[in-house]
Amino acid sequence: MTYPLPNTKKTVAVFIGGASPEHDVSIVSGLQVYQAIDRSLYEPFIVYITTDGRFFIGEGLDQRDFYVPSAAALSKLSEVTIDVQNTEGASKGALVAKKSGMLAAPKRTAFDIALPVLHGLSGENGNIQGLLEMMGVPYAGMRVMGSAVAMDKVTTKQMLAALGIATLPYAVLKRPSEGYLIPRPEIESALKDIEFPVIVKPTHLGSSIGVAKANDLDELAAALPMVFQYDTAAIIEPFVQNLVEYNVSVIQGAEGALTSAIERPKGTDELLDFKQKYCSGGGTKGGVKSGGVKSAGQISEGMLSLTRELNPEITADQETFICNAASAFFTAAGGAGAPRIDFIGNRETGEVWFNEVNPCPGSYGYFLWEAAPSPILFTKFVTHLLCEAAHHGRQHILPDDPVPKDAQLFKRK
Repeated sequence: MTYPLPNTKKTVAVFIGGASPEHDVSIVSGLQVYQAIDRSLYEPFIVYITTDGRFFIGEGLDQRDFYVPSAAALSKLSEVTIDVQNTEGASKGALVAKKSGMLAAPKRTAFDIALPVLHGLSGENGNIQGLLEMMGVPYAGMRVMGSAVAMDKVTTKQMLAALGIATLPYAVLKRPSEGYLIPRPEIESALKDIEFPVIVKPTHLGSSIGVAKANDLDELAAALPMVFQYDTAAIIEPFVQNLVEYNVSVIQGAEGALTSAIERPKGTDELLDFKQKYCSGGGTKGGVKSGGVKSAGQISEGMLSLTRELNPEITADQETFICNAASAFFTAAGGAGAPRIDFIGNRETGEVWFNEVNPCPGSYGYFLWEAAPSPILFTKFVTHLLCEAAHHGRQHILPDDPVPKDAQLFKRK
C-alpha cells in the first residue's frame, strides 16, 4: 500500500449517475465500486445524481434494480445539495437537505472522502473535482488538471505531442452556433491531410457514444449531427485497417507509475460500439472471467459482460511502448487516480498509437488490476484510491486565513 491506512473509520460519499449521456454506465460502475469498499475501514453511502442534475441520498440507492428511479421513488428519497461553504471544517464535506421543517435546521450528512464514479461531462472532466477541491474535501481519482486534459481528446493529443508520444493525425470540427450542419467546403478544408475512410467521434465523451466510421464526405456529413447532439466538437482521425485495441490502467506506486495488465477488447464488428462494450456476452482469458458483477474480494468478472482478452500476446516493443507511454502521460497529468489509457493499432503492421484516456473508466478498470503481474483485488484497489484521496487532501489544507501577512491589504477583525 503506497499510502497509510486510516486510523479511524471514514465516511465515503460515492457519487454515481450524473447529467451525462453515460449516466446509466456510471450507475453500473458506481454500484460495483460501492460494493467493493472495505467496510472495516470505511462507511460508504450512495449519492445519486439524476439526468437533470439533482442530488439524492436514501434507502435503495445501493440496489441495481432500483434504477432508473421513477418520480414516485425519488419522492421517497432526500434531495440534497453540496455544502459549498464547507462548514464541517477542514478535510470534510457535507450534503444539506433541500427540504426541512419550518423551524428545523436543514439536515446535514457529513462525509470524509468523495468517490466520484461519474462518466463523461461534469463528473469526469474536472468540474466536480474542482468543486470538491475548492471546498477542501478529499476526493479519489485524477486531479482537476489531469481530468480536464484527459477528457478533451484534442488537448490530450497536444500534451502527447509535447511528450513525444505517437498518435494518429487528426482534424477538429466545431459545432455551428446554429444547427448541426457544416458546409461541405469547410469539412473538406479541415480534412485536407486526412484520407477516407475516417473515424469521427465526440471530443469530450467516452463509452463509444457517437463514434462512427465514414467512407466518404457524404457519410461524414451525415454522422456529424449525431456527434454535435452530444458534444461541442468532433474529432476526425484516419480509420486504422486491421484494427486492434489495447487498454492499460495506471496508478501511483511506491516508486512511480505502476501499470496494470493489458487488455485487448474483442468486438464482432470493426469498432466496439456502446452496446458491445457494456451488453455483450462474456469470455475468459488468463484465469479471469468476464461478465457479471462480483462481490468484494473475489476475482473480478469484469465490466458488465465486456468480451476481452487479458494479457494478450504482443511483442516486447509493443508492450514497452504501451506501458511507457501510459506512465509518461499519467505522470505529466498529475499522477493520481487510476485512469485507463487506450491504444489503437494495426494488427498486420504491428503499429500502435496512443488513442485516448478515460479518467474514470467503466467499473474503474478493476479487472485490469486483478489480472496484473502482481494482482491487486478490487477491495484493495479501491482502498488505495481512498487512501490516496486522503493523502492529497492533507497536502492541500490551507490555514483558516490563507492570505500571507505581507499580502493582507485589509485589517483583520
